[in-house]
Amino acid sequence: MKDLFRLKENGTKVSTEIIAGLTTFFAMSYIIVVNPGLLSQSGMEWGAVFLATIISAVVGTLVMGLVANVPYAQAPGMGLNAFFVYTVCFGLGFTWKQALSMVFICGLLNILITVTKIRKYIIKAIPLSLQHAIGGGIGIFVAYIGFLNVGIIDFSAGVPALATLNQPTFWVFLIGLAIIVTLLVLKVKGAILISIAVTAIIGIPFGVTTLQDTVSFTDACKQLPTTFCAIFKDGGIGSLFSDMKKLPLVLITIFSFSISDTFDTIGTFIGTGRRSGIFSEEDEKAMESGTGFKSKMDKALFADAIATSVGAFFGTSNTTTFVESSAGIGAGGRTGLTSVVVAICFAISAFFATFISAVPYAATAPALVVVGVMMMSSFKDIDWNDFDEAVPAFFAGIFMAICYSISYGIAAGFIFYILVKVCKGKAKEINPILWVCTGLFVLNFILLAII
Repeated sequence: MKDLFRLKENGTKVSTEIIAGLTTFFAMSYIIVVNPGLLSQSGMEWGAVFLATIISAVVGTLVMGLVANVPYAQAPGMGLNAFFVYTVCFGLGFTWKQALSMVFICGLLNILITVTKIRKYIIKAIPLSLQHAIGGGIGIFVAYIGFLNVGIIDFSAGVPALATLNQPTFWVFLIGLAIIVTLLVLKVKGAILISIAVTAIIGIPFGVTTLQDTVSFTDACKQLPTTFCAIFKDGGIGSLFSDMKKLPLVLITIFSFSISDTFDTIGTFIGTGRRSGIFSEEDEKAMESGTGFKSKMDKALFADAIATSVGAFFGTSNTTTFVESSAGIGAGGRTGLTSVVVAICFAISAFFATFISAVPYAATAPALVVVGVMMMSSFKDIDWNDFDEAVPAFFAGIFMAICYSISYGIAAGFIFYILVKVCKGKAKEINPILWVCTGLFVLNFILLAII
C-alpha cells in the first residue's frame, strides 16, 4: 500500500490518510441526502438517484485515487444539480432523460478536451474575473434554492417577502440553520452532515420528519433500472436531435454544463493543490500545454470527466470534484489513499437508504444555504473597484439568481464582457472562442423570442 500510493514520497502515512478520508467524507456526505431530493423533483425516482449518486461518487473517487493518486473526492456537484432540475427541466422544458443525456455528452466532451489541446484554448478563453463570478453566482443560486425548498420566501403578494413563520417546517429550518452555522463557525468536522442529522431528529416531534414514505435499500435497487441506461432509451439522446429548432438550445445547455463542471474542477485543483504541494506549478504548466497525461492534474481531470459520464449512465447530474476535499487535505491527506477511504465510506452508506430518505427539506435546506455562502468566496478574487471588470462579473453572478438560471448568468457575463471590451476599443483582446460562445447565447435568446 505504501508503494502503491507513494506515501513516504508524499510525506504522509496510512493513519493520516485514513483520517483525512473520513474527514472529507463527513464534509461532503450531505450530497447523499441533498442530490436525490433535488433531482427527484424532475420526476426521477428518489431511490434510483440515491444509488446513482453513490455509484458515481464511488467510481469517480476510486479513479481519482488509483489513477491520479491525489486526495480528491467526487460526487454530483451542487449548483449543477440545481441547474439540471430548475433550469434545464423546469425552465427550458426538457425531460429528465434528455437532461441526463446532455450530462452524458458533457462528460464525453470533457474527456475529449482533457486529452486534446482544446482544453487549453477553452481555459484561456474565459477571463479569470468571469470564472470567479460564475463560481460565486452559483453560490447565490444554490442558497436561493435552499430558501425556496422550504417556502420561507413568499411570492403571494407579487414580490418576494419573508413568509409568516407559522409553520413547523419553517421553525425546523431556522433551527437547522442556526445549528449548521454554529458548527461551522466552531470548525466542527462533519458540521454539515451532523447538522442535517440533528435537524432531522428535531423535526420528528414537529411532524416534519416522518418514516411513512421512506425508501429502503431494496426499494432503491428496484428503482435503479428506471434511470440506468435511460439515456439510451426512448426520450434519451436520440430525442435531443429530433427537433432542429431546439438544437442551438441543446448545444448551449451542454456547453453550460461543461463550462461549469470544467472550471469548478480546475478551480478546486489549483486553489487547494498548489498550496499543499499536491500539484506543483509544473503540473499546471503541463496541463495547459495539452501534451497528454504527463502530470497528476491531467489524470485527475480525466478522472473527473469519466465520472460525469458514468453518473449520467446510472442516473445523476454532473459528477465533479468537491471543494470539500480541502477538509481532508487540511487534515493531512496527500495521496489517493485518502480518496479510496472516501469511496469505501460512500459504498457503505448505500445500505442506510431507509434513514436517509426520511430526511426532510427542512433539514437539507440549511446545507444548501451554507454551501452557497461558501461558494460565494469566489467573489473576493474580483476587482470590484475596476468598473470594467465589475460589470460583467456582476451580471454573470447576480443574474443566475435573478433569472433562476446558471446559463443565463454566464450568457449575461459574456455579453457584457464583450460590450465593455468593444467600448474600450479592445475587441482584439477577446478570444475567438468567447465570440462564438456569446454568439450562441444571443442566438438562443432570439430563438426563444421567436418560438
